[in-house]
Amino acid sequence: MEAIKQQSLQKNSKSLNDYLGLIVIILGMIYLFKNYMTYSSYFNTANLALPIQSLTMVAVTGVVILLTLVLVFKVQAFIALMIGSALMGIGTGMAFDDIISSIQNGMGGTLGFVATVVGLGAVYGEMLEASGGAQALSKSLLKKFGKENASWALMATGFLVAIPVFFDVGFIILIPLVYSLAKECKKSVLHFGIPLLAGLAVTHTFMPPTPGPVAVASILGADLGWVILLGAVVGLPTAILAGPVFGTFIGKKIHIDANNFIQDDIVEEEKELPSFKKVLAVLAVPMVLILINTVSTTLVKSGVMQQGVVADLLGFIGNPFIALTISVLIAFYFLGVKEGFSKDMILNLSNKAFGPIGLIILVTGAGGVFKQILVDSGIGKLLAEQMANSSLPILVLAYLIACVVRVTQGSATVAMITAAGIAAPVLEIVDISAPGKALVVISIASGATILSHVNDSGFWLVGRYFGLDVKQTFASWTVMESIISICGFGFSLILSFFL
Repeated sequence: MEAIKQQSLQKNSKSLNDYLGLIVIILGMIYLFKNYMTYSSYFNTANLALPIQSLTMVAVTGVVILLTLVLVFKVQAFIALMIGSALMGIGTGMAFDDIISSIQNGMGGTLGFVATVVGLGAVYGEMLEASGGAQALSKSLLKKFGKENASWALMATGFLVAIPVFFDVGFIILIPLVYSLAKECKKSVLHFGIPLLAGLAVTHTFMPPTPGPVAVASILGADLGWVILLGAVVGLPTAILAGPVFGTFIGKKIHIDANNFIQDDIVEEEKELPSFKKVLAVLAVPMVLILINTVSTTLVKSGVMQQGVVADLLGFIGNPFIALTISVLIAFYFLGVKEGFSKDMILNLSNKAFGPIGLIILVTGAGGVFKQILVDSGIGKLLAEQMANSSLPILVLAYLIACVVRVTQGSATVAMITAAGIAAPVLEIVDISAPGKALVVISIASGATILSHVNDSGFWLVGRYFGLDVKQTFASWTVMESIISICGFGFSLILSFFL
C-alpha cells in the first residue's frame, strides 16, 4: 500500500513538473515571438533598435527554455540546443534566412575542426584499448612505484590512459586492478579507486584530444598546444590532491571490501601486452607534435625564428589534424601490426571507434550554432561589453556559468559548450593572449566538473562499480569531482596573473 502511495506521489510530482515546464516554455515563446513581431525587418517599419534590456532578456529566456527542455522534458541536448538557438534568433528579430545561415555557419565552423580531431582521437584511443596498452601502462607503473605507492601509480595510469581513451572506457578497463590491489592490501576499494578516477577525470577534463576541451578550444579559438601544456601544468597537482591525497583520507572513512564484488567482474584475460616504453612513446607522439607547432609559432611571432620552410613544415606536422593522423598511423603499426593484428581487425577497430562519438560531435556542433546565434543576433556583443566592464575577470565569469549549467542539468559536455558559447564573444573584444585563452578553456572545463550528482551518468557508474550507496557516492565521487573543479580553477586563476 505504501509503495502504491509513493508511486502515485511521484507520478503527480512528475505531472506538476511537466505542466510548470510547459508554462515556462509557452511564456518564453510568447515573449520571443512578441519581440519578433516588433523588431523583425518584416514589421519594424520605424527601424526600432532592440533595447539592451530586451537583448539580455532574450538571452536569459533562450537559456531557460534550453534547460527546461533538457531537465523537465528530457529532450536530447543536441535538439534542445538547436531549438534554444533558433528561438533566440527569432527573439532578436533576425530574418529567417539569417537564422538558417547562422545555424549552417555555426555547425560547419565548429565541426570542421572538432569532428576531425575527435574522430582521429577516437581511433587512436581504440588502438590503445584493444592492444592492451592501458593494462601495460598500469602494470609497469605499479611495478615501478611499488605496492606501497600503488595509489600514485593508479593516478598516473589514469592520467595517461585518458589522453586518448574515453573516461568510462578507461575506468572499466582498469577497475580490475583496483579490486585486486584492495584485496591484496586489505584496504578500502576507495583507497585505490579514487586516485584512478582522479587521473582519468583530470585528463578527460583538461587535456586534448578528449572531446570536452577540444570543443571548448574550437569555440573560443584557443591554441590546442597551449591547452595541452597548461592542462598538464594545472592537471598534475590537481590530480594529486583529488587522487592519492583525498583517496587516502576517504579510504579510511568509508571502507568498501573488495571481497564483496562478484568474481566475474574481476576476471582478466591473460594476454601478452605491449611494452611500457612502446605505449608511452605512442602516447607522446600527438602531444609532442602539437606542442612543437605551438612553440614554433610563438618563436616566429617573437622574432626568434624566421618564417620559412622550416617553420611552415613544423606548423604543418604540428597541426592537430596532421599530428593525430600521424599518431593514428603509428598506433596502427606499433600497437596493431606489431602486436599481431590483421588488416581486417584494424579496420574493424577503426569502424568501432566512431560509434560512441556521434552524439558528442552533434552536441558540439549545436554548441557552435548556439555561439553563432549569440554573435549574429547582437546578444554576443552585448554580453561581451557587459562582461568586459564587469569587475570579475572573464576567467571567473566563465567558470561560474559552467558551474551553474553543470549542477542544473548534469552533462559536463553541455556545460562546457554552453559556457564557451557565452564566453566566446567576450574573447573577440578583450585583449587576451594565447595562453590566456587556454586558461579560459581550463576554467570552463573546471566549472563543468563541479558537484557531480544524481543527474550525471558518471555518478551512477562509479557507485555501481564500487558498491557504494548514494550517500557514499556523494562523499567520495562528488567531493573528488568538486576538488578537481576548485583546484583546476584556482591554479588557472593563479597562472593567469603571470601569463
